[in-house]
Amino acid sequence: MMSENPLASSLTALRAAIADAGQGLIEREALVESIALAAVAGEHVLVIGPPGAAKSEAVRRISRAIGGHYFEYLLGRFTEPSEIFGPVDLRRLREGFVETETTGMLPEAEIAFLDEVFLGSTAILNTLLGILNERVFRRGHTQAACPLRLCVGASNGLPDDDTLAAFADRFLVRVFLDPLPDTRLEELLEGGWALGNSTVQTTASIADLDALAAAARQMDMAPIRPFLAHALRLLRAAGIPLSDRRAVKTQKLVAAAAVVAGRTQPTEADLWPIVLATPTAETQELARQTLREILDKSENAMLKTAAEAASLGPLARAARLVEAGRRVLAERPDPSDARAAERRRLALEGVAREIDAGFAREALPPDLIGVRAEIVATLSTNAPNISERE
Repeated sequence: MMSENPLASSLTALRAAIADAGQGLIEREALVESIALAAVAGEHVLVIGPPGAAKSEAVRRISRAIGGHYFEYLLGRFTEPSEIFGPVDLRRLREGFVETETTGMLPEAEIAFLDEVFLGSTAILNTLLGILNERVFRRGHTQAACPLRLCVGASNGLPDDDTLAAFADRFLVRVFLDPLPDTRLEELLEGGWALGNSTVQTTASIADLDALAAAARQMDMAPIRPFLAHALRLLRAAGIPLSDRRAVKTQKLVAAAAVVAGRTQPTEADLWPIVLATPTAETQELARQTLREILDKSENAMLKTAAEAASLGPLARAARLVEAGRRVLAERPDPSDARAAERRRLALEGVAREIDAGFAREALPPDLIGVRAEIVATLSTNAPNISERE
């Protein structure tokens, strides 16, 4: 049980941080959860999407919720290394030493966001490699350990240049964003307006993140390794390019998924992050098709949206719908507020219809049966077309 888990307080704190960070970010919940997963795994995230897709907002909000020292910068063709790593210490330069004053800059950050990351110069990217790979900053006579837990890089597209592609390979997790569909524009407008009037509370801490990361590193991967190797063989047979480095590092994502799910040992339900480690949107879609039987077992109580987006599995979908149904059922609008009551009714109908569209009645998981029954009871006087299916 979760109450017996020595990491229970850290898991509770991270759950609250994810929920708070995702408020108002319509269809970006999976991004927030993927960032949290990577942070626990000690890996980095590359987000590919059009301008204005809330990439930076998602990173800022999860950083505020965790409370780490945050660094953000928009790179350009003419960005100088000093803008990222800090200026040369002139006092030490007069003494004949080229040292960097890193106060408040990337080498001292615990969480970093680099927008248009591939526009950085060769000097910047080469220095970044040491920070991303080894958590060590090297420049001139300066060599210092970096406290970086997570770096999120963002771009409008993947680079074609082989040199940049090699740099991009250091970002294990890939998240591809699409523009919000027209059907959710009202939610976008409402959520975007609320973002400007809300603040993210610090509900977790770097200490919580470190506790979960340590537990992930101590996971016994031996029992799940044959299943992981089988999945990787299937991907390679399907022609999906997965380097040896990325294949090895998928274990860190699987272990992190298991820890965040509250498990003491990874299971087949934790293999879904393999999809996030494949390099392109096309290979991720092919991976979902290739690993269909494996991914159907995917489930994560805390990272519900990310697990569903990666796997498209029924258990992950059920977990998200259970939470969505319970959240709307828990709302108690003022009886005099007709508009609020109508919004709640429409939200309940939407959840019920998604349940019916996604599951045959005989295949409904037990928790989803209960939630659907509550929704039907609540809507019985207003939605006879739904109750008739009972």
